[in-house]
Amino acid sequence: MKKLLAFLLLILSATLTAAAQHITGHITDAKTGETVPFVNVVYEGAKNGVQSDVDGKYSIAFHNGKLTFSCVGYAPMTVKPKPGEVLDIKLTPNDYEFGEIKVVVKKEKYSRKNNPAVDLMRKVIEAKRNSDLHQHDFYTVQQYNKLNFALADVTPKVFEEGEFKSMPFLKEHVEVSPETGKLILPLTVEETVTEMMYRKSDDLSKNLVIGKRQEGINQLFNTGDMLTQMLNDFFTEVNLYDDNIRLLQYQFISPLSSKDAISFYHYFITDTCYIDATKCIELQFTPANYMDFGFSGSLFVTADSTYRLKRAAIGVPVHTGINFVDLMKIEQTYEMLPSGEQVLIKDDMLLVMKLVKDNFKVQAKRTTEYSGFDFSPIAESTLRFKGKTKVLADAMMKEDSFWENHRSEKLTQSESRVNTFLERVQNMKYFKPVVWVGKAFIENYVETTMDPKKGSKIDYGPVNTTIGYNDVDGLRLRASILSTANLNPHLFFKGYVAYGFGDQRWKGAGEVTYSFNKKKYLPREFPVRNLTFSYTNDVTSPSDVHMPTDKDNFFIALKWSKVDHMVYNENFKLLYDNEWENGLRMSWKLSHDKMEPTGALFYQPVQFGDHELVRPVGDHSHDIPFLTTTDFTFSVQYQPGAEYLNTKQRRILVNKEAPLFGLSHTVGVKGAWSDFTYNNTEFEIYKRWWVHSWGKIDTRLKAGAQWNKVPYPLLCAPWANTSYIREDNMFNLIKNMEFLNDRYVSFMGQWDLNGKILNRIPLIRRLKWREYFGVNALWGHLTDKNNPYLAQNANSTELYYFPSRTLVDGSYQQQTQVMNPRVPYVEAYVGIHNIFKLLWVQYVHRITYINDATSIYGDTQKWGIRFIFKATF
Repeated sequence: MKKLLAFLLLILSATLTAAAQHITGHITDAKTGETVPFVNVVYEGAKNGVQSDVDGKYSIAFHNGKLTFSCVGYAPMTVKPKPGEVLDIKLTPNDYEFGEIKVVVKKEKYSRKNNPAVDLMRKVIEAKRNSDLHQHDFYTVQQYNKLNFALADVTPKVFEEGEFKSMPFLKEHVEVSPETGKLILPLTVEETVTEMMYRKSDDLSKNLVIGKRQEGINQLFNTGDMLTQMLNDFFTEVNLYDDNIRLLQYQFISPLSSKDAISFYHYFITDTCYIDATKCIELQFTPANYMDFGFSGSLFVTADSTYRLKRAAIGVPVHTGINFVDLMKIEQTYEMLPSGEQVLIKDDMLLVMKLVKDNFKVQAKRTTEYSGFDFSPIAESTLRFKGKTKVLADAMMKEDSFWENHRSEKLTQSESRVNTFLERVQNMKYFKPVVWVGKAFIENYVETTMDPKKGSKIDYGPVNTTIGYNDVDGLRLRASILSTANLNPHLFFKGYVAYGFGDQRWKGAGEVTYSFNKKKYLPREFPVRNLTFSYTNDVTSPSDVHMPTDKDNFFIALKWSKVDHMVYNENFKLLYDNEWENGLRMSWKLSHDKMEPTGALFYQPVQFGDHELVRPVGDHSHDIPFLTTTDFTFSVQYQPGAEYLNTKQRRILVNKEAPLFGLSHTVGVKGAWSDFTYNNTEFEIYKRWWVHSWGKIDTRLKAGAQWNKVPYPLLCAPWANTSYIREDNMFNLIKNMEFLNDRYVSFMGQWDLNGKILNRIPLIRRLKWREYFGVNALWGHLTDKNNPYLAQNANSTELYYFPSRTLVDGSYQQQTQVMNPRVPYVEAYVGIHNIFKLLWVQYVHRITYINDATSIYGDTQKWGIRFIFKATF
């Protein structure tokens, strides 16, 4: 047995040593001596290779055979390398001929006029409509998809001296990546077989998942298929026939775009070749500006009058500046159907990501195959299911024979043994505690078990709410728990207890949710169909209700403005929330609140004042101890195409291209456990606009109205962010309750240019910073019936004095001011993100409603700095 083990290790060592040998060198122009960047370096007969970097340097694993160097504008060069050789290459600029057309490639300005490559591409783009399957009344296509996630660039040294020294068995699970020639360690493998169906009469698309299997490290995480969801979002389908392609959460212009391809890309005819006995013309392309987000690569077009796309080999150039991406390759193969359409039948995508400089690379590979194209009518019963995708009940119970019939290539030995690898890792002595601590740090929740097989039934968290601070609580300690689907997949509970050392009061909350849909881990997983009852007794500020994160998040305790107008709120709430797979969401909520003002906040009817701007100094005799309301709210939201990533902290919208339309109405009736009658209506629209290579613009329009005569706690307050932490969709320099209206319209717009300007400035472009601009505006109006300062409301018991605070000298300073309906509040900001690939910093400037220190409203903060840590590609 020892001899056999020694022999296997010897074979493995030899394999590792051979794979570690590389050919390296520098590529220059033979005439000028200048560096030639982005040269394709490929072994003859191989589908994949490497590309030289911006300095013309390359490195490729040694294999027996000839190595070809090719680049747009240069004659290809083929050599036979030796193991470990330093091979410098000089490429010669060349003239290319095709038929009677001659293209002379020189160091001249690119022209689209009288350019045969551009003329050919116009014909290819024109011909793509002939391959649109949506011309048929029906079609059905079977899709096989395999997604592989692995550690990349694993070296023998790692097992001998590195992080994996204590895990020698990992050597048995590594394999050579055929795309990169380097060792990888597969961590997860997922396969799906889907029937894709389409009906033209109502433009209906449906997906029926008939087979699904998943193995690997996903089993260590309890938040659903989080890793798979992330990879699928990054690996969206690349349809070159579309004008725009969403990839890595960005929008890329397709090289076949009918609108922008010719103006965005430079095309070159470089060669003719045969693919499956079909003569093809090779066109290479690259973005006109090498710093723009775009593809580069080769298109192989049939050399006949059909101008069909036969093959595509494309990628994202390294100099584009996409974060963490070390290499991306997409290879597609097309075939003609008997009906005449040229369709995609094979789509391979490879992504190598470098998460930490010079260390720790991961590789994700997706293989997609299309077959069984059928244009027969589809039975109505087959398409009659909710949502766009349905997973058959037996999809995850398919036999091995099912997968063997649907795979064109067998799983590699390491892929087929992913679960064995995972079991061996889990049996290590310190593995479970390390994973337990790591998950608590990443997920912000602490599980009550270290055994991934059992699964945590109760989680402690959010961890970042354990210690907090506010003006009423002072130092605040909080302990929170929630149940998971491991306890019950339909019934969930959560709650917390908190203690404030400033007011020396206990607070807390409890919530019970019944989900009519079976959940994998948490009740908020899409789609929601939940009935929830909750009770809360805590201290809050009016602006807390708009925060997208937990109000006790330790980081948002850092305030730029004093927030001492707060309430002790006792709330009972019954909520039914229902989502549909098409993006429609409706909710019905019954809520009862008892609000006791605290800190600097007070409730006093203007009936007992002197009708001044503020209440009489030091007069608390007529303060109302609390305000009671009971109301019913109905809201409807429609966001077609919305897709979500489930985490323990929150549900994240991943495709922000999905537009949003929202409408809600709240009604309370005096005498029905409510002190007042009120009706509040709000409307919201969100839309993202892609501006081609100039990035994206996010716009959000909101409007609202309080229709009745009510005290100020029931008026419309703007979404004010009083923290230094940057928050989307909130005003940055409006204080808590600074403006109160019964009619309002707000607009928020942000333009992220994604480095379009900074990437063109010498030296600065090396930093790969990305700029963005934005403006937030609020138009507000307080009608006469709700203005406590008008004489007509002198004896009103329904209106309260607006919030103010006592100053050191005993006088009052007004917190709230009445807006001029003709003068909007406006703030503008400019920011830079992608600082160290993580940091966003923005400067905000307030343009209107600026007061000095002598004003009754106090000195206005005219500018501010906001920041957040957020990683993006």
